[in-house]
Amino acid sequence: MPALVQETLFGHGSVHSLDGQAHRHRKATFVDVAYEDTQVERLTPWLEREWETERAAWLGGGIRNAYQAATGALGRAVMGWAGLPGTPAAKTRWSARLAQIVYGFGAPYSPAYGVAVLNRLWSDRHAAHLIEAVRAGALEPEPDTALFVWAHHRDQSGELLSARTAGVELQNSIRPMIAVARFVAFAAKELHDRPEWRTRIATETATNGRLVGGELATLFAQEIRRTSPFVPMLPGRATADIDIDGQHVAAGGRVVLDILGTNTGENSWAHPERFAPERFLGVEDFETLTSFIPHGGADVATGHRCPGEKLAVAGLTAAIAVLSDPRLRILDTGLQVNLRRLPTKPRSGGDMRSVNPSRRCPFH
Repeated sequence: MPALVQETLFGHGSVHSLDGQAHRHRKATFVDVAYEDTQVERLTPWLEREWETERAAWLGGGIRNAYQAATGALGRAVMGWAGLPGTPAAKTRWSARLAQIVYGFGAPYSPAYGVAVLNRLWSDRHAAHLIEAVRAGALEPEPDTALFVWAHHRDQSGELLSARTAGVELQNSIRPMIAVARFVAFAAKELHDRPEWRTRIATETATNGRLVGGELATLFAQEIRRTSPFVPMLPGRATADIDIDGQHVAAGGRVVLDILGTNTGENSWAHPERFAPERFLGVEDFETLTSFIPHGGADVATGHRCPGEKLAVAGLTAAIAVLSDPRLRILDTGLQVNLRRLPTKPRSGGDMRSVNPSRRCPFH
């Protein structure tokens, strides 16, 4: 990854800066930490609880946006899942810092980028302290949590990672879930424009009695991930001379993976310009769709697909279930998307409020 991206988004020394066997060795730990279905099952009660908290806050009155709510709900949920200590308020504050890093990395040389660098420094220091506390026995997280695993991870030579590097990878285990808040903002926009889907998802959620895993919510989540452009491409460098589709790329040459173009290409998708969640009906394993790469492509273990993709889908489906609640209203304003901004989202983040005026705060 380019240095400007490592400085903020991924962190120096992270798995994203490795190649070959070193990359695969550390990537395997991410697979253990996040990819297995048991990890999704562990995350589910955290998602249910935190999204219920956000829904109650909306119903209590006032106007808040879906992006802010998701930053808090997804952040607290994934931090609890990862074994991190702290009060809900402290986790919400750290979530906001990590969300700002995602916002700032795409605007080099801007004030937002400078703030992202400061938030990265704070987060690296805080995460390193957590790793050191586990190694010293002051913290005792559960063995299958990200905090425990990264505190005890060893490199190929059998050495523990430095506390700082282990802390960087701990953040790389939780920050992608917080970045899903941008998908949630897009979901608010699309649900606003498609009230029939809101009604169908609300009925499904009421029938199931839970927020995570509804079929219709999952179809909607997958189409959001296909069409939302908040991370439209990923850069890398060729490690050897290669020829791709008639083009020669010399070793060290820049290669860019066109995520949005692949997800919406006419050669792979029927009517790709349409927002059509039903296109995913009957797809048992979305990872087999080679042109569906919102979290990277190829095999999770050997390629560059994100191991946390299943967790992200679970978090997004829970959000969509809450946003579809008929007691909530998605406001009409601020739903425009600036496609010149990386990363992007609807301008307002998806402002929402209770439909019951008696429950609203008179000052908002």
